[in-house]
Amino acid sequence: MTAPQQPHHVVIVGAGFGGLEAAFGLAGAPVRITLIDRRNHHLFQPLLYQVATASLATSEIAWPIRYLLRNRPEVTTLFANVNGVDAEGKRVLLEDGDTIPYDTLVLATGARHAYFGHDEWEPFAPGLKTLEDATTLRRRILVAFERAEREKDPARRAALLTFVIIGAGPTGVEMAGTIADLAKDTLPPDFRNIDTHKTRVVLIEAGPRVLAGFPEDLSSYAQRALEELGVEVVLGQPVTECAIDGVVYGGNRLEARTIVWAAGVRASRAAEWMKAPADRAYRLKVEPDLTVPGHPDVFAVGDTVTIAGPDGNPVPGIAPAAKQQGRYVAALIKARLNGGTLPPFRYKHAGSLAQIGKKKAVIDFGRIKLRGNLAWWIWGIAHIYFLIGLRNRLSVALSWLWIHARDQRAARLITQGSSKVTG
Repeated sequence: MTAPQQPHHVVIVGAGFGGLEAAFGLAGAPVRITLIDRRNHHLFQPLLYQVATASLATSEIAWPIRYLLRNRPEVTTLFANVNGVDAEGKRVLLEDGDTIPYDTLVLATGARHAYFGHDEWEPFAPGLKTLEDATTLRRRILVAFERAEREKDPARRAALLTFVIIGAGPTGVEMAGTIADLAKDTLPPDFRNIDTHKTRVVLIEAGPRVLAGFPEDLSSYAQRALEELGVEVVLGQPVTECAIDGVVYGGNRLEARTIVWAAGVRASRAAEWMKAPADRAYRLKVEPDLTVPGHPDVFAVGDTVTIAGPDGNPVPGIAPAAKQQGRYVAALIKARLNGGTLPPFRYKHAGSLAQIGKKKAVIDFGRIKLRGNLAWWIWGIAHIYFLIGLRNRLSVALSWLWIHARDQRAARLITQGSSKVTG
C-alpha cells in the first residue's frame, strides 16, 4: 500500500510584508506552508519611527504571526533563525542544525541598515528596522531629556539636547520632524530645569536635497516645512565620524548624545545563500518572474531583491512593492500547480508618502502631488487603512487624534533599564 502523496510544500522565510502576503495569497491552494521567522511578530515598519518617538506603543504596529494565521491549518509557523539554503538538496538550513525541505522556496528576508564600511558606528548611531531598534531609540531620546534636566554644565546640557539624524530619506525626515514636535509641543510643560524649546534637531544628508526619491518641488517643500519646525537641515556634507559624544561632517564637529542612522540599508544574506548575483546593497538580482537565476523553484521578494520597474528604475524598497511581489509569487505558484504560468511581474506604483511633523506631509501619486495639512490627513488615513485589525486601527487613530489635539504622547515610557545610563 503506497503512502498518500504529500501536498506541495512551500517554505516562506520571513513574515514581513512580502512573505505574509505570499502566505495569504496561497489560501485555498493545494499546498502546505511552513513560514519561518526569527521573530514571533509581523511588523508594520512604516510606523516604526512613531514608536521610536513615543507616539505609538509597540503593540499598535506589531501582531503575533501565529494569531494572523490561526485560521490556516495548512500553515505551520516556526520561530527560528535561518542560516542558509541548500539549493541542490532543496533544504532550508536553520541555525540550530535542523533542516526544512521544500518544493518551492520564497525568500522574504528583508534588509538591515548599512553603515557603508563603518559598522563600528552602529553602537553610537542605531538604525531603525525592528521593534528592538525602536524601543532602544525611544529610550535614548527620552533619557537624553531626563539627563539634561539634571545636568548643571551648560555645554553638556546642550549636547544632551542635540539630536542628529543621518540621512534625509523618508525615515530621516519623519524622525527629525517628530523629534522636533516632541521637543517643541509635547515636553515643555513636563520639565522644570530645562527649556525643551532649545532642543537642536540636526538632519544631515550627503546628497543635494531631502527626500531624493520625491519630485524636486515636494522635496523643497519638505525642507522648508522641516526648517519651520526648527530642524537644521545640512545638505551635501557626508558624516565622516560617529562617536559616543557626537559626529563630524564637512570638517565640523557637533557635540550630540543622541544619533539616529537613517542613511542606507543592506539586504539580507539571501544572495550569499543562493550564490546569486547581487547589487552594491547586496540585493539579490531576480528574474522577471521573481525567481532566483538558475533556481526556478526559489522566489525572492521585498527588500532583499532588486528588479527594474516599468520606468527602468529599480522597484522601491517599500511595503506596497513587497506586497505586490508576494501576491504575484502566490499567484504564480498556484498557476504552476495547475500546469500554467503568468506574465512577468509588473510593479504598479501606488504613490510615495512622507510625514513632516504632526500636521504636514508630502504625497506623490505621479500626476497628482499633495502637500501640507491635506496630505497629512491622507497620509494618516492610508496608514490606518493598511493596519491589521479593527482594534489597532481604532487605537492608532485615537492616539493620533490625541496628539493632534492635545500635543500629548502617551507612549513616553523608558524601558530596558533604570535611571543609571552609560554612554
